[in-house]
Amino acid sequence: MVGVEYPIVQTGMGWVSGPSLTAATANAGGLGILASATMTYDELEFAIKKTKSLTDRPFGVNLRADATDAAERVDLLIREGVKVASFALAPKQELIAKLKDHGLVVVPSIGAAKHAVKVASWGADAVIVQGGEGGGHTGPVATTLLLPSVVDALGGAGNTSIPVIAAGGFFDGRGLVAALGYGADGVAMGTRFLLTSDSAVPDSVKQEYLERTLNDTVVSTKVDGMPHRVLRTQLVDALESGSRAKALVAAARNANEFKQMTGMRWTTMLRDGVSMRKSGERTWQQIIMAGNTPMLLKAGLVEGNTDAGVLASGQVVGMIDDLPSCAELMQSIMTQAHERLAALSALT
Repeated sequence: MVGVEYPIVQTGMGWVSGPSLTAATANAGGLGILASATMTYDELEFAIKKTKSLTDRPFGVNLRADATDAAERVDLLIREGVKVASFALAPKQELIAKLKDHGLVVVPSIGAAKHAVKVASWGADAVIVQGGEGGGHTGPVATTLLLPSVVDALGGAGNTSIPVIAAGGFFDGRGLVAALGYGADGVAMGTRFLLTSDSAVPDSVKQEYLERTLNDTVVSTKVDGMPHRVLRTQLVDALESGSRAKALVAAARNANEFKQMTGMRWTTMLRDGVSMRKSGERTWQQIIMAGNTPMLLKAGLVEGNTDAGVLASGQVVGMIDDLPSCAELMQSIMTQAHERLAALSALT
């Protein structure tokens, strides 16, 4: 469907999934996805062109379906010949139709079986199913339960109406084989790709991740009002124990910084907020707090200031202890997957 060599997706992580990581993943045989939510339109246009200069293989772009300029960004993807459009929130049917009419593969991320059925009926080409172990805005249901529920809802293993990509807790070949066993068609990974030598995250921050255990993440609603898995740090502990009023004040301050950094108008940010309010289940308090996310992630993942920023992470961080290149990572995953498949075949 996409034209990649291996059934492995590098997810679109804000401030992390730039041209270098996306192209490195693509060159290694996987599907790399640019993260555009923290980019202005012009920055996204540059990032797409830069990625195309680094690889001639297919890659994708993750878009915010509720962004006020979503339609313009879709037109950009079409003009630039991007292969895949992925979404954290499902886009409207007409947007899916437009993308498909121009040959793009549409892949929303979902967190419930009913959502998978809905986007499939709207024309989505595949879905990324992220369980609670992941680092994004997902529910508490573990991948081992969420994944088979989605596969069953879409028609059952080997007979799903659209391909299912499993996310949340994957980092090696064993996980890939397990996902295939559940009926998925591949896996998507975020934290594992963040912790590669091709990732632009500062080395000091990567080291912070490598030192963590399985118990060193927390699902917090104090970062942006929605469940978000992050590494435990002094800042996160302070956010968790702080008052709601202080959190809102800090969020408003960060939203203003994000506005100045991107050049967005307050009217645009307000329209985005109204759009988010209409398209999802966020309260106005959560929408105000959403201003926290870009700036706190930027401080930690770009500037390397872990005292002033947050570090998004999947629970799988406790299983990772090295920084391979994307090419090395891909080959190790596929080698281990084939070894496991051979071992399983010998049991029958």
